[in-house]
Amino acid sequence: MKRAVKIGAAVAGTTLVVAGTVLGPEIVSGYRFMGALDAYYADYETNVGAWPQLQDSCFQCHGVNGQSGNAQYASLAGLPATYIENQLQAFAEGRRHDPQMGPLAASLDDGRIAQLADYFSRQSPARNEAAAKDSALEQRGQATVAANACTSCHGDHLMGGPIAPRLAGQGELYLVDQLKAFKSGQRQDANRAMNGIAGTLSDTDIAATARYLAGLTPVTNDTP
Repeated sequence: MKRAVKIGAAVAGTTLVVAGTVLGPEIVSGYRFMGALDAYYADYETNVGAWPQLQDSCFQCHGVNGQSGNAQYASLAGLPATYIENQLQAFAEGRRHDPQMGPLAASLDDGRIAQLADYFSRQSPARNEAAAKDSALEQRGQATVAANACTSCHGDHLMGGPIAPRLAGQGELYLVDQLKAFKSGQRQDANRAMNGIAGTLSDTDIAATARYLAGLTPVTNDTP
């Protein structure tokens, strides 16, 4: 039996070499691609189960595994589950307004909302789209964050908590939009704390805060 396995392996290896020699590197690349695809689906099933899953409908805006690479959209990876649930309920009930998220959230029952919140909260976060370096603007943003005690709600390292989202590494444009929405009253939080804070910020303060926060690397339990 062992001899048969060895012979089979030798034949397979020879076939791959011959394919690469006779038919060109495209065949070898194809084999490698299929191997990588198999590995991806194995990891996927270990993480969430059989494909497709409910959260796959979110990737177009929020990225694979909830990690957006577009500065206009929020990254969901690593957000506290309670916060995600609260926001989806707010979209569903019309307390938070968005032409895309409103109808989508309204179509979900409580079980599916909890499922999405649990999934995204378990994903490892990373920085969103990189922002251009501007030391002076970033220093102003850091000072603004400190002056307004943002960590008191958003947690150590600005990684979020039950009532507030992770800010570290979120998209710069998304952060600007949300701060402006709080300032104008278009978006409101339960105790209006964010409305009050954002109302004191100038446009330059908002730009500086967003630039500073977008440049932070999310800290997780796996971070050395």
